[in-house]
Amino acid sequence: MSFTSEQLKHQLSALASGEPSRRFVVAFSGGLDSTVLLHALRQIQEDMAIPMVAVHVQHDLHADAGEWESHCKKIASGLSVDYVNIAIEVDRKSGQGLEASARTSRYQALQQIMKPGDWLLSAHHQDDQAETLLLNLLRGSGMAGLAGIGAIQEFGPAKLVRPLLDVPREDLQAYAKSHDLTWLDDPSNADTQFDRNYLRHSIIPKLKERWPAASAKLARSAALASEASALLDHLADDDLRSLGQPQRIEIAALAALPDDRQRNALRRALKLSGLSSPPTTALRQIIDELIPAKPDAEPLVRWTGTQARRYRDHLYLLPEMADEPTGQSHKLDAEDRSVDLPGLGRISLNERGPAGIKCSVIEAGLEIRFRTGGEEIRPAGHDCTHKLKKLLQQKAIVPWMRDRIPLLYAGNHLVAVANLWIASEDADNNGLSISWDHHPEIY
Repeated sequence: MSFTSEQLKHQLSALASGEPSRRFVVAFSGGLDSTVLLHALRQIQEDMAIPMVAVHVQHDLHADAGEWESHCKKIASGLSVDYVNIAIEVDRKSGQGLEASARTSRYQALQQIMKPGDWLLSAHHQDDQAETLLLNLLRGSGMAGLAGIGAIQEFGPAKLVRPLLDVPREDLQAYAKSHDLTWLDDPSNADTQFDRNYLRHSIIPKLKERWPAASAKLARSAALASEASALLDHLADDDLRSLGQPQRIEIAALAALPDDRQRNALRRALKLSGLSSPPTTALRQIIDELIPAKPDAEPLVRWTGTQARRYRDHLYLLPEMADEPTGQSHKLDAEDRSVDLPGLGRISLNERGPAGIKCSVIEAGLEIRFRTGGEEIRPAGHDCTHKLKKLLQQKAIVPWMRDRIPLLYAGNHLVAVANLWIASEDADNNGLSISWDHHPEIY
């Protein structure tokens, strides 16, 4: 069945599930797929009564990038569609590879312009889905990877929607020709050094010679895998409810589960925490070495951007931490009452209230430092001075955060330890209280 704008309207309505978009934002590269999506959407826009805008992300990775942007602007103008161009710089040293870095940068830029209720429409189609499934099979992906490209997912305050996943590329080509559309062909799409292009130009055509419906069948398998993946997520969510929070899991409860459910729960916990999926070797280390470790051990498992740690009876799933901030310092006073600490949240002095620091101390100025060893403090309400190391141990602060807790000094005198303790001689019930927001877990 040939692709039509009415088919697009039906699919968008089906994906809405009672929550229609407030605005359609079309990711418009100027290629065949996004050109067809933009044109077809424009035909049904008035019936759907939803505003739309075409957004082109200009990477400047090719000498003709400026001409492509002009082409996109002209097409949008010809369709009387609002148009936005976003120029970005791609991090060529990210370690992801140029293609992956460009994709990451593109989605980050698009997310910045999304508003609550928006739908970002992407023109991925049935053949893209088939390529993705094959790529993920060859990478040894699990069920989530075999589910391929999702039709709808959360995207910051908005949703990322792909309404063409059931449409073959040849139907999009037929639509474009029947409406005399013009589009751009990115020469990099012909470069078979990229895995996806190799599959597209060398492997999938061979598959279609033998099995003409190969792309449709592969897309169907991806849809079935998506259903299975969703069921595994539901099972993991049930398990996680008895394990604590996704980033702080009770080890005894986790160890009581069968190994396959442990792995499933860990993958889900990492996803819910916004952390990277672990390679098989890392997952095995967590289950075989970290979970059975002695309660007083401090094992660590690392993979890209993520780490798993154990402390006492809990497993912690965390973003990779920067080096310990020894030697760094920041200033606080009556004028500048807050400071951002990279990777460690934000320290602020708030309006007067109970359990605060004397205003006279703050007016003289405070400096934020970090532990170097040997610090002492007599907290308000205590009868004697304590070693800070001992206080942190008694409060069960996780070991890897003990040297990352901000300390507030007046000269060489320790005034406060983040929002945990204030020195007795500096405390005032009518002083400025301390808040420490957006910091990593410390318990």
